[in-house]
Amino acid sequence: MQFIGLMSGTSADGIDAALVDFADGQCRLVHSLTHPWDADLRERLIALGQGGELQSLDEYGTLDVQVAEAFAAAAQALLRQANVDSSAVLAIGSHGQTIRHRPSGAAFDGMYPFTLQIGDPNVIAERTGITTVADFRRRDVAAGGQGAPLVPAFHAALLGDATEDRAILNLGGIGNLTLLPRDGEVRGFDTGPANALMDAWCQLHTGNAYDDCGAFAASGTVDADLLQRWLSDGWFALPPPKSTGREQFHLNWVSAQLRGHENPADVQATLLALTVITVADALKAHQPTTQRVLVCGGGTRNSVLMQALRDALPGVSVQTTSELGIDSDAMEAMAFAWLAMRTLLGQPGNLQAVTGATGPRILGSIHQP
Repeated sequence: MQFIGLMSGTSADGIDAALVDFADGQCRLVHSLTHPWDADLRERLIALGQGGELQSLDEYGTLDVQVAEAFAAAAQALLRQANVDSSAVLAIGSHGQTIRHRPSGAAFDGMYPFTLQIGDPNVIAERTGITTVADFRRRDVAAGGQGAPLVPAFHAALLGDATEDRAILNLGGIGNLTLLPRDGEVRGFDTGPANALMDAWCQLHTGNAYDDCGAFAASGTVDADLLQRWLSDGWFALPPPKSTGREQFHLNWVSAQLRGHENPADVQATLLALTVITVADALKAHQPTTQRVLVCGGGTRNSVLMQALRDALPGVSVQTTSELGIDSDAMEAMAFAWLAMRTLLGQPGNLQAVTGATGPRILGSIHQP
């Protein structure tokens, strides 16, 4: 019952790989790592994710295979480090890399909603010799859903608690919440930008790929007027279910509301405040009884962000999932290992109340080695 989960999110800051053992109904993380992207490939993926265009079908096909080779290399590195033979792994669950996310809803009024992740699973299965499950999101979109977030079902199975109202907050490139009321229906949705914009702005103005511990933001002051201009974006007023990505929130979106005289550190501080207020407002609106927020994702390493969340949620316990013994960096990769297991068992992986799909669906396509 060992599965591998592979995940690269909106920030494209690396491929998270997790080897998970689900024996006896448990969920035990055996080993995890983050496999780096080639710098040029990462740059192309980020550009595509925020609306850049491919020049040809040949470029698309090549990129699809390049991403798959990187995902396969991440799985192989994971097995080497864990000293586990590929024959001991039942399947890989590969999220792929999202290059465009256009689900239905007011944020996208196209007649044919879609979501597109690349990283050919045939290549992953061939390189690793392991059954590979991939393309999880498109079935949910076909069923009228957002295709995201898919992790709440895993959060509920792993971290639901009958004694308190909980929320799981993933601070990746985009922020998303899973609401776990002690006696109610699981819900989940994206809250808006998180690391993606802070990382991009930090790199643009400091040359660093991310704001280490939030030091750049801490050196600035929140611009209340700029914050309100960003918050006036209609996406924030949309009711759940909703999801988003770099197509909606990118550096041009940031710059469109600048007046041209802002201090870069103040903008960084305001981006951090935007992440915090959208999370806090979402919790107050949709689960005001929340007693505990468990945070995972790269944002947990930003101590300024974590403290700002605690300040914005008085009376609520804000912890990382690592404090409960679940690696906060590996959570999403673990979820895709779990989703692969669900698919092989013929069990649905989505939640209708989360994505808005017309019903539960078995997600993903299976590729034998």
